[in-house]
Amino acid sequence: MRNIFITGGAGFIGSNLVKALVNKHYKIIVYDNLSTGTIENLSSVINKIDFYNGDLLDTDFLINCIKGCDFVFHLAANADVRFGIDHPSKDLHQNTIATFNVLEAMRENNIQKIAFSSTGSVYGEALVIPTPENAPFPIQTSLYSASKLAGEGLIEAYCEGFGFQAWIFRFVSVLGPKYSHGHVIDFYNQLIEHPDVLKVLGNGTQTKSYMHVNDCINGMLHAVNWSNKKINLFNLGTDETITVNDSIKILCNYLNLSPKIEYTGGNQGWIGDNPIIYLNTNKIKSLEWKPKYSIKQGIVDTIEYLIKNS
Repeated sequence: MRNIFITGGAGFIGSNLVKALVNKHYKIIVYDNLSTGTIENLSSVINKIDFYNGDLLDTDFLINCIKGCDFVFHLAANADVRFGIDHPSKDLHQNTIATFNVLEAMRENNIQKIAFSSTGSVYGEALVIPTPENAPFPIQTSLYSASKLAGEGLIEAYCEGFGFQAWIFRFVSVLGPKYSHGHVIDFYNQLIEHPDVLKVLGNGTQTKSYMHVNDCINGMLHAVNWSNKKINLFNLGTDETITVNDSIKILCNYLNLSPKIEYTGGNQGWIGDNPIIYLNTNKIKSLEWKPKYSIKQGIVDTIEYLIKNS
């Protein structure tokens, strides 16, 4: 890697990746339409990178901006799982078609290496817990996961058809500085506005693994450096899980609040909210990588970030 192109580089994970790579003295080109990311996320490094405000559906601009790069981190996506059924075409266009456009821009410019942020949600309501990379796929439970799985398939096909090399990462949910959406921020915002009542989708028993953004970045970079197959597919997560109820306890204890909790009921908060997401990470750990942060540390770091930036 010398010249690195990062889609979604002004977003939560992307901006943290940009900072890490700038510190390693790579030339970084960030491409982001700022629909969810912000220039403020890049404020500490903006003078050290090239930034393009562009949409991945603008193919001519994309092809021109990616020229001269030799590695792509494709992180840009619509990650709005909960409201996916309210706008079905958004996941198709911003995730699947956008991924196709990135691959075509790479092909046009003879760039053949790509790292892709997929999701543990592709396993749906998994039959094997913790879930390994070779687990049988059940029915897809959200348009988001279906669009990400389609993106994986396109990337793999370009590896076979055009000699590309890919690193595909299936993440658990990610926490930490610059965090912008998810249950911790939803609960935090509720409690700041109404400290006495917290409304929870589902019954609070949903059980998930979460990963600190620093571990996410370090895991991706470690795999890119130490795994060199044509297609390198990895789960990224931790060996822990936590229930929604226990996340609430950490948050409330930190804020010194004791709200009345109102549940909507059921083991799902919404359609596509898989009750259990817990990934087997033995494959990435076989490369002598392991996460450094506990889930509790991730939640606390997120709370501290939200307090400082409210």
